[in-house]
Amino acid sequence: MSTSLLYHGFGVRDYRCVRTEYTAGGVVFTIERRPETYRCVACGSEAVWREGVIVRRFRSVPIGCKRVELEARIPRLACLDCGVTRQAVIGFAAPRRTYTKAFARYVLVLSRHMTIKDVARHLGVSWDVVKEIQKKYLQKRFAKPKLKHLTRIAIDEISTGKGHRYVTIVMDLKSGAVVYVGQGKGGDALTAFWRRLRASHAKIEAVATDMSPAYIDAVTTHLPHATLVFDRFHVIKLYNDKLSDLRRAMFRELKDSMQKQVLKGVRWLLLKRPENLDPARQEPNRLKEALRLNEPLAIAYQLKEELNEIWEQEDQETAQALLMDWIVYAESTGIRMLQQFAKTLRFHAFGILDWYDYPISTGPLEGTNNKIKTMKRQAYGFRDPEFLMLKILGIHETTYALIG
Repeated sequence: MSTSLLYHGFGVRDYRCVRTEYTAGGVVFTIERRPETYRCVACGSEAVWREGVIVRRFRSVPIGCKRVELEARIPRLACLDCGVTRQAVIGFAAPRRTYTKAFARYVLVLSRHMTIKDVARHLGVSWDVVKEIQKKYLQKRFAKPKLKHLTRIAIDEISTGKGHRYVTIVMDLKSGAVVYVGQGKGGDALTAFWRRLRASHAKIEAVATDMSPAYIDAVTTHLPHATLVFDRFHVIKLYNDKLSDLRRAMFRELKDSMQKQVLKGVRWLLLKRPENLDPARQEPNRLKEALRLNEPLAIAYQLKEELNEIWEQEDQETAQALLMDWIVYAESTGIRMLQQFAKTLRFHAFGILDWYDYPISTGPLEGTNNKIKTMKRQAYGFRDPEFLMLKILGIHETTYALIG
């Protein structure tokens, strides 16, 4: 084999091929370093002599479907200038690894389209080898994202498994990249992020989050000059949860079996926007009949539609007037659920109205959460928490598609 093919095909420089063997459906190339390239590992001197040879084998890029191994004869070099005797540097493989750098790059290319298990089976290596290559690459690229460019961020948590296991995620809303992943949820999970953020001297203008007291306290403490924006999605979701609870309470109070039957199947109809109701399935009529039989439910449903309009006004002043009117009316209905929710909105009104200054949300982060769930399903879970965190940090460069 020519030295040119050895370099361009397998990424091996300063070696020559001395023998080729074909064994067990694979190919073994025995390579030897050219003497004129010997250098002292410590001082770089050319005044060295060889004191023995160590033989090692490395996995390399396959040829077609044939497994390729490089059997390298690595010399031990003694330096006349500094007196150090060490093994010569292996340029084509990382220290303490049994595969070449070209093989690692090939694994990363395959990993963009295949699972770890598929790559390992295709190349005939251990599952752990493929995972190790991926983890090392992710650590190099994403372990410590730069924070100095951050101006607008979103914060949310996601479940990573059974037993109330969560991670807290911070996203850069400009680039869509995850810049921090912390174990657990709440303010304590962000401790390391605040420390790194102070060191980066980033100027955060606005933060999008839900109405969690822990996040509110953490943001106001560590970013007192940033604008806190409560996400529309979480506000509406919280109201929808309360609306579902009200429907269940009304259902339990009903004595008439016919009325119960009407109210039983309308949970998802209450949560849909009116324009999304399907006339072909009689959804508008079913919802209208259910609301006619239950006045508190009808009031709560009407207020749900009016709540959505708070984010659709021309300016903040108009939205503030609409929000205050909504709160006053909800408190006057006498319906306990609406009164409690009105109290919540009154306390968080500043963050809802700040959307007009910074129209941001955790929507992009919710999309990333869906990608994380897809990644977890594809991998059937992760046993290594650090590996999962690194995969999340690099998930903005990943696409998932059905293959078949």
